[in-house]
Amino acid sequence: MKLILSGGRVVDPSQNLDQIANLLIEDGRIVGITTEAQMAGFENAEILDVTGKIVCPGLIDIHVHLREPGFEYKEDIESGTRAAAAGGFTRVCCMPNTNPAIDTAAVVRQILERTEQVGSARVGPIGAATKAMQGDQLTEMADLKAAGAVAISDDAFPLQHSDTVRSVMEYCKMLGLAFMTHNEDKRLTEKGAMNEGYMATVMGVPGIPRVAEDIATARNIMLAQLTGCHLHLLHISTAGTVELLRQAKAAGAPVTGEACAHHWVLTDAACEGYNTDAKMNPPLRTPEDCAAVKAGIADGTIDCIVTDHAPHAEYEKEVEFDAAPFGILGLETSFPLVYSTLVIPGVLSLSEAIAKMTSVPAAVLNLGDKVGTLQTGADADVAVLDLDRAWTIDRDSVQSKSKNTPFHGMKVMGKAEFTIVGGRVIRI
Repeated sequence: MKLILSGGRVVDPSQNLDQIANLLIEDGRIVGITTEAQMAGFENAEILDVTGKIVCPGLIDIHVHLREPGFEYKEDIESGTRAAAAGGFTRVCCMPNTNPAIDTAAVVRQILERTEQVGSARVGPIGAATKAMQGDQLTEMADLKAAGAVAISDDAFPLQHSDTVRSVMEYCKMLGLAFMTHNEDKRLTEKGAMNEGYMATVMGVPGIPRVAEDIATARNIMLAQLTGCHLHLLHISTAGTVELLRQAKAAGAPVTGEACAHHWVLTDAACEGYNTDAKMNPPLRTPEDCAAVKAGIADGTIDCIVTDHAPHAEYEKEVEFDAAPFGILGLETSFPLVYSTLVIPGVLSLSEAIAKMTSVPAAVLNLGDKVGTLQTGADADVAVLDLDRAWTIDRDSVQSKSKNTPFHGMKVMGKAEFTIVGGRVIRI
């Protein structure tokens, strides 16, 4: 099957490319990027006119929660990958806090098989560091990798004991896997529900101090320096952690980091009125933290942009603030927020923003040199984006099973028109 995306603005940071051109696809792979005069052999191809649109590598999110197996009432692979496709994503990597956890090769295979059956995007399972994510007995990480796991993480259950962290890192180093850490000293955050500060005091809600993230980050960086393991810092939220990552990179440590839109767009003021849709972990912080995260993205300290897409059923969020679960939606709002709050104001160029959502996350998890790119021979995973589309985020119009977004009612610019996954056009 031959397909031409005709007349679009092709933006591929991996090739330093930004031009009006045609993208040629044959049998699920990229054949070339060319002008109309050079399309010999494609006379009978299907043509999709994308004039005025951005054609770029399919977006990649290396931090999502698809909730399957075990919590399908919140989300499942079918609904989660539909949400991904609606947001322009062609590949997502799912965290292991499912039930059972992604702690055996069998669960990895189950997720990959289910994706083949119902997925609208590719899925890379992230294996658990410890069995049942209990923080003690290590998983069989070599088996997880052999089955298809793309990284190891303790995500929602951050390891508290340094000796365990060191052991996990030594195995990850040996296996060539990144260790993705949620950085939190749990003894400092016990019973906390939002950022420790003025708003938490006014609301009478137990706080989560910023230093709890910074302490855990510093320890994990030091252990990465000791072991040589590639450490990836999940959902950075504090100015302190941004600076620690900056210093670690300057020292040559094998450390990368990511940020989510909510940690530079919103502050803890969004929790006012006990808005549980603004409750996540790490929590929304201060204006100073938001500015530091944005600066870290701009200067390259923070490598990539992710969502931490964490759906919860409506009834789970419709409780007292302290009792509500942490987490918000992200897949369908990520690119519009990046474009509206980073690209339009000039914090990042369009190419830089796309890189942080395509080729850079692919490199962070070593997903392959033909992933996150439109190079000839790469899988035809493509996003077509409309930068001129003005719209209002509506929690009742999302593809996710859940509705928990703090961005409901926000006006944004930019939206995915459709995606292509392995040459298959996905319209949501």
